Amino acid sequence: MGAIYKKEMRSYFTSPLAYSVLGIFYFFCGMFFTLIFSYGYTTPTLMFNQMFIIVLFIIPVLTMRLLSEDKRQKTDQLLLTAPTKLSGVVIGKFFAALTVFAMAMAMFLITQLVTSFFATVDWILFISNALGMLLLAGALIAIGLFISSLTESQLVAAVVGFAVSLLLYMMDSLAASLNINIITKLVSWISFYERYSSFTQGTLSYADVIFFGSVAAFFLFLTVRVLDKKRWA
Repeated sequence: MGAIYKKEMRSYFTSPLAYSVLGIFYFFCGMFFTLIFSYGYTTPTLMFNQMFIIVLFIIPVLTMRLLSEDKRQKTDQLLLTAPTKLSGVVIGKFFAALTVFAMAMAMFLITQLVTSFFATVDWILFISNALGMLLLAGALIAIGLFISSLTESQLVAAVVGFAVSLLLYMMDSLAASLNINIITKLVSWISFYERYSSFTQGTLSYADVIFFGSVAAFFLFLTVRVLDKKRWA
């Protein structure tokens, strides 16, 4: 796992990908912070809420090449025939992507340090928001990694990832428009935004932590099964 992690981290930073993702994230985070701060608001919740949709659409870019690039270059055969556990390969790639995202999230800490010079910062609320976004990202990265395992085209992986993100974003609105009680309840239970919003309110719910952790574990498991099927094909 460690070797895969190091390889993926080198790959991220020897190509424009990581720099592009970090640049986009920093740009929007800085823009939202400037606008919110200019109106006199100092709570981190507003900025984290605004960044929700940015995260939904930036994760597919981060994950699109994780396995599809190996398939395109035929280097996946080396991974499949190597004397290593496939779970280690998948987890190594997962944590590499999560590390890059965590580096992007460092911008949030900078904004709060700036805010602390002018107002009192609610660090408990900030930590709750940051934890929620990290868990959200972990679940989305696992989904993106699974999608990447199904195709050798980075473009296809990105487009499908964007489509899934759009569905997740519109899920609550679609359920509300249908106005069917059982569907509304089901969507509310699986809604990423509903789960994430509890963190932005400073509420640390074990159910929400378990939900995002379970989603990540489930899609990582599916990814391992996809690779395992190819190993024995």
